[in-house]
This record gives sequence, structure tokens and C-alpha cells, in this order.
Amino acid sequence: MKITLKRKLTINTNDNLILLIDKKSNLDFLNLSKSENQFLKTQLKNKKELIYINQYNRWIQFISPKKISSSNLHLENCRLLGDRLLDNIATAKSLLIVDIKNNQTEILAITEGVALGSYSFNNRKTKKASTGLKTISLCKRSKRSDVIELQNIVNSVFLCRDLVNEPFSHLKAKELAAAAKKASKEAGFKIKTLNKQKIKQLKMGGLLAVNQGSLDPPNFSILTWGPKNAKNKKPIVLVGKGIVYDTGGLSLKPTKGMDIMKVDMGGAGCVIGAMHAIAINNLPMNVIGLVPATDNRPSGNAYAPGDVVKMHSGATVEVLNTDAEGRMILADALSFAKKYNPKIVIDLATLTGAAARAIGHYGIVSMHQKAEKEHLRLKAIGDNVHERLAEMPFWEDYNKLIKSDVADIKNIGGPEAGAITAGKFLAYFTDYPWIHLDIAGPTYVTTRYGYRGKGATGTGVRLLYQFVKSYC
Repeated sequence: MKITLKRKLTINTNDNLILLIDKKSNLDFLNLSKSENQFLKTQLKNKKELIYINQYNRWIQFISPKKISSSNLHLENCRLLGDRLLDNIATAKSLLIVDIKNNQTEILAITEGVALGSYSFNNRKTKKASTGLKTISLCKRSKRSDVIELQNIVNSVFLCRDLVNEPFSHLKAKELAAAAKKASKEAGFKIKTLNKQKIKQLKMGGLLAVNQGSLDPPNFSILTWGPKNAKNKKPIVLVGKGIVYDTGGLSLKPTKGMDIMKVDMGGAGCVIGAMHAIAINNLPMNVIGLVPATDNRPSGNAYAPGDVVKMHSGATVEVLNTDAEGRMILADALSFAKKYNPKIVIDLATLTGAAARAIGHYGIVSMHQKAEKEHLRLKAIGDNVHERLAEMPFWEDYNKLIKSDVADIKNIGGPEAGAITAGKFLAYFTDYPWIHLDIAGPTYVTTRYGYRGKGATGTGVRLLYQFVKSYC
């Protein structure tokens, strides 16, 4: 779906209005009736944050955010207020947001919440909804550049959500690469997709092993944004897990929950969405996205527990669980990333149920190696956009849990510290500053979670965009 954000220079008498106000705001231009004025004053006195007045020819939604000492939590509250007001305007196709309070930080956060909260996925419905918000206008006080940037970010989050919500029947590895190519044409970044033959030439044994049980070939997409005015010689590399459907392979998953295993390419969706936002907003940074893609299914030729796989790096891996497949394809991508001599590599993956069980859908489990400063920067940005990082310990003690008797390492570490040992497995294939983000919890929710909605949330896109922007 699409939603249009634009600036509007005038207020008409039939405009549906969202007004950011405080107790000192002058509202004479609204010509409110005596009873409406009294109602508004009473609600403000009672510290109501959302105040709704229906004038029949239009409605007015007043927003008066409560004071929160934490600036990050205050911004998040503004976004959530933007989402909450959607309940009162379910039939509205357009609205005008006006900053009476003269606080552009709050108004942009409110607009972000309204826009992101209005998302719906109806690509596979034969009857499209005739109602729903189509246009959000902001008063002229909002800078044109801010509105354009926010529009592009919202579009990029929606792109990610659409990809993650798309069923496997409509999004195999081939279609994922095609979607990335379409995004590249729209945003301006370059893309090269390697086929199975090229993947074999590169000896990406992890990706090939996971793909063995599939009827469809794998691919490996390289997304490149390299503007002439880039401020970094060493690129920032983003790596996204692209398992377009995960049955668990021969280590078959239980039936319950398998219907949402289309979301196992959530990391790839984030990388494609972030690259779209970075390029279309013309950030002056060299950024590369790597997306290994395949499905993981059982067949007579599927890789099996007990197999030993030789990876792109040359290391050997003992496969003890074919459902630990994401780390196999990511390991090849992380090894491949060495050729770029990167400034920092960040991978994103719906990697472990352990991460989701540890912190739920409220944040992202993170680990890092040789990247303490970059991780602190990313964590601060995560707090600001409310895609928060929960850092796990990454002590050397965990290394022994992935040692193998028959190969260099094994692909699972046992029943304890599952998210951490998965991270340790990935770390084995890195020799550069690296951050691992396990987004298994927040990528997809089964009940509405504020402006993140229900289903795919697009978590990670705003985080990566703002991280890259922070270097500009």
C-alpha cells in the first residue's frame, strides 16, 4: 500500500484536522462553540492527550502529549499517540496535521506514528478496502525536506513489511531478488544477483547445503550504494538472512507456527528496505547490502544432521540440526564481506527462538565483536527510534560450545544460551568490526503492536537508516 505525505499551505473549513497544542495555544481561528471550548478546557485540565471533537462537516483531533523526562520515550509516546488517533478517524481518507504548539520534533513523530500505523497488507485479497487513509498533509511550518525524508522512510518500511508479509507461494528466492531489483530502480542503488552456478564457483557451501532440499535455485544479491560524495572509503555492509520459507529441513519443525515461517527472510527484507531508504534519501555514504536467499525444505536430497559442509571461508561445519540453517547462509555472506574491507558489518536475522523467548517482541537481541563504539552508536539510535538493543554477553567461554569432534565447528551449541552460540557461530566467519542483530522477536507480531501494526513490523529499517545517517 501507499500513503502520501505532503505540505499544505492553507487550512480549509472542511479539512479534517489534527492539532498539536498545549494550554497556551491560540485556537481562535477554529471558531469553536462555547460548549466545544469548555469541553476542550476540561479535557486539557484532566491532562487528556487525545481530545476529539466532531463538527459534522469535519472532525478535529487535538493532541497534547504529556511530559516525559526521557526524550526518547517522549518521542515514542508521540508516535503512539499518532497511531491511537487512527481509531477515531477510521473512515478518513485525508487529514491535515497542524503544529500550533510550534514543536516540529513532536509533529514529525506524530506524523510518523499516523503513517506507519495506517499500513495494511491486502495484496492477496480480491476485494480491496474502499476506506482507509490515503493522504497526510502537514502545515507549511514543516520543512519540505523533512516531509520528503519521512515519506521515503515510511515507503521503505512498507516495502519491508510487504516482503515479509508475502506468502511463500508468491515470494520464493527468485521473487525476492526481483523485488530488490525493483527497489533498486526506484531508489537508485545498483544490484547484482548471483545465480546458483556463480554461487558454486564461489564455493558458498552453506548456502548450497541449505538449498539442497529445494526445488528452486538459490541466489545471492549484492546491493550497492556508492555516491560520488560519499564520506567513507570503507563501506558499511548490511547482511540480511533470506530464508524465504523454513520448514526446518529434515529437522522438521512442528506444525504449529509453521504457517508464519514465510517471515524467515525478515533480515533480507530489512536490508532491502534500508538500502531503499538510504539511496532514495541520497545519504552520502558507501553502503553495501548482501542477501543470500533460498528456502529450507526436506527432500530426498536435503542436507542431513551429521553432514559436514565446507563453507565459503574454507572452514568445515558439522550440521547437527538442519533447522539452524540461517547461520549457514549468513556465514557464507559474512565471509564474502571480507573482500570489501568494511568499516562495519551488521547482520540482521530472524535467527533463534531463544532470542524471542529472552526479550519477546519488545526489542532486538544484539552481540558484537571489535565494534564497541559502533554498537554504542547503534544502541543510542535504537533508543531514539524505539527499536531497542538488548546486548547479550559474548564471553569467550561460549566458544567451546560450538567446537566439533569431526569438523572445525558445529552449527548448534546445545540447549543453553542458544542466541549467543548462534552469534558465536557467525563470529567465527568474521575478522572485521561486526554487529549481530537477532530480530526473531520483533519482526512479526500476531496482535497489533502500536504503529508497528499486526504481522510484519518492518523493525530494523528505521534503525539501519538512522545509523547510516549518523555518519553524515
